[in-house]
Formats: sequence, structure tokens, C-alpha cells
Amino acid sequence: MSGKVAQRMHINLASPFILEMWVIIFLVEFVKGSLLVALLPVYMENILGISVTVVGFAFAMQYLGDNLFRSPSGWVMERIGYRWTMTGALLLILVAVGMIIYAKDAVWLSVACLILGIGTSPLWPCTMTGITELAGSTESGSSGAAMGAVEMASLAGTGIGPIVVNFLMDHGGQSYHSMFLVLMGCAAAVAAVALLLPSRIGAHAPHAIVRGGGEGPVAVRRKTKPLESLKRTLHQVRTTLKVSRLLFPALFLQAFAIGLMTPVVTLFARSELHVTPNQFSLLLIAGGGITVLALIPAGKLVDRIGTTVFLNIGFLLAAGSLAFFSQVRWLPLAFCAVALVGISYALILPAWNAFLAKQVPKGERGTVWGLFLTLQGSGMVAGPVISGKLWDTVGHSTPFLASAFVMVLLFGLHLLIVHRTKRKLGTG
Repeated sequence: MSGKVAQRMHINLASPFILEMWVIIFLVEFVKGSLLVALLPVYMENILGISVTVVGFAFAMQYLGDNLFRSPSGWVMERIGYRWTMTGALLLILVAVGMIIYAKDAVWLSVACLILGIGTSPLWPCTMTGITELAGSTESGSSGAAMGAVEMASLAGTGIGPIVVNFLMDHGGQSYHSMFLVLMGCAAAVAAVALLLPSRIGAHAPHAIVRGGGEGPVAVRRKTKPLESLKRTLHQVRTTLKVSRLLFPALFLQAFAIGLMTPVVTLFARSELHVTPNQFSLLLIAGGGITVLALIPAGKLVDRIGTTVFLNIGFLLAAGSLAFFSQVRWLPLAFCAVALVGISYALILPAWNAFLAKQVPKGERGTVWGLFLTLQGSGMVAGPVISGKLWDTVGHSTPFLASAFVMVLLFGLHLLIVHRTKRKLGTG
């Protein structure tokens, strides 16, 4: 096979759309991570004197806005294109940070967090739809490497944001007000980058990106009344979305497994492993750093080998390493367990997103991706609630054991989905 043909096989990671979305995802997650992890919890409790319960409610509003508006934002993107959907939404992040600067009570801070969530809601539907369209216009239809690249941007932004903010606060003598202004600058920058996005992506070639408004079917669609357009969308989704019903609980469980761990990792490290803040940072680097570094290589292997092997190995490795982590009390073994969890997620994330991309029909991709991501995001709502209950009533190791059990369930569901798909296609 010639070099030119090989280049056409997979998505070009240096294409304008991928690079622009990489920058947008990194900056958005940088702002969110800085606010939700480093700034707002301390600012709301220590500076404004707001109770921890109210802080938790405000954060829940952020996630609610993000999760509820994913499907609508995907639907809007199908009609007005990537550029204006993303630009309009990302400007809301600028509004939200501005509100946080001047808000002095729980109500306005909760409203600001809700607006922040709405502003970030189109991010993943637009990203996944764009990558799916680019993959559909390549010979292989593979999207693993591109999925790995955007996941890397997300994890890097989420991790680097709090580190930079804490450093500036501790060593640079910056105030909360000045840090909020820095984040407003980042929000303005990300909205400016969104203006560079294409309006639409061509259906026949990976580089056929339409920067203008477009004609033909798109123009006709814009003239359709909103209610008629919505009815047509629902009908098209019902008739074209031919997926196994087992995919829907799998979507929920994939995020639920993460949600079970998220609120108790820090508590477990402090109460059971007795780590110092510096040691805990090293634990995060051991897990998150390995995941970030391995995402793109794993994604490229997914494109070559397929998703099945990676998901099977990833789910089982995650289950085993989480169960192992729940039982260790010696720090070197904890580092080994965390590193194994990081490797397992590097295998799962690009493969899972590429697996979902193959389930998305060509019509109404944005709406379907929004639906998938909303179902998946609901697991992140339920996970922390159940995790806290398990921690308080059963034991400190229980949330991690529950997460390991969920990974085993996902392994079984994935096998059944693949088996049924092969049987439907007559290949197995």
C-alpha cells in the first residue's frame, strides 16, 4: 500500500477541526478544573461563609446544566453548525465567571454554576459528532486515535488547571479576584478559538470542511419550523438508531463506575493510606499521567486492531486493579494499583468512544451523540450519591469494590452487545 493511501486510512490528527477542538477542550477543562477543584470550594466556604451542603448543591447545578443540555445542543448544532453553537455556548462560560466575581450569596452562585454547565454542554456532542463525521469519510472509518487525542486534552486541562491556580495562589500571591479575571481571559480566548471552527464538515472527504453557511439540504432545514424540525428529528432517530438495548445500561454504568470513585479517592488516600498532600499529588500523577501519555498510542492501536480486544482487557484490568487498590495499605503497592487503573482507562476511553461512534447513525449525529452523552452523564450524578452512602454505612473500601463490580458488568454487557451485533450481521 502506498504512503498516500495509508495517510487516507485514518483521521489526520493535525486537521484544523481536531486541532481547534483540542485547544477548546483543553481550555474549557482548564477553566472548569480551576473553578470546581481549586477555587470555588474554598472561596465559597472560607471567603463567603457558605455551608458545604450549599457548595455541593451549586456544583450539582453545574453538572445538571451540562448534562440536561447535551441533547438539545447536539440538535441545535445539526441546524446552525459547529461554529455558532460552540461560540454562543462558550460565551456563557465568560458570563458565568463574571457572575461568580460579583455574586455574594448562594442563589447567584448556583445560577452562575448552572450557566457554566449550560455553556459547556455542547462541547462533547460537537466533538464526538465531528470526529464521527471525519471518521466516516476515511477508508477505515476508525476514530480511536482522534478520540484518544481529545480525551488527552480533557484530562490535561482538568489536571493542569488546579495545579496552576494553586501555584499562583500559594507562590505568586494572587487573590481570588485576580484568578477569576485570569479565567475570564481563558474563557474569552476559547470563545475566540470557536470562531475558527467550520460551520459544517463535508461528508465525502476528511478535509472537505465547509467554512461558510452552506446550501442545499442545510438551507432547507433552516427554513423548517422548529416544531416540525423537532418532530422530524425524533422520527429519524427512532427509525435510524438500530442499537442493542443493552447499550443504554452500559452507557450509564461506564460513567457510574467513575462516579463511585470520584468523591472518595481523596478521603481514602488520607484516612487509609495516610498520605501527605505531596504524596497524593504523586498518586494522581501516577494514575492520570500514565492515562494521558498512553491515550494516543492506545487510540492508534484501536484503529488498527479494533475496539473489542481493548475494551475486554480494559474492563477486566480496571476491575482487578480497583479491587486491588481497595485492599492495599502500603504506599508502594498503592502506586502500582493506581498505575494499573491508569493503564486500564487508557485502554478503555478511546476504545469506548470509538465503539460508540460505530453505533451512531449518519442522520442526526449531533442529537444521538447528545442522547448517548446524557445517558452516560447520568451515571456521574448517581455514582457520587451512592458512593457516599457506601462509605458511611458499609466501609471505606466498598465504593472501589462496587466500581470493580460495575467494570465486570460492563465486560459482560460488552460481550453480549458484540455477540448480538455479529449475529444480526450474520458474521458470528
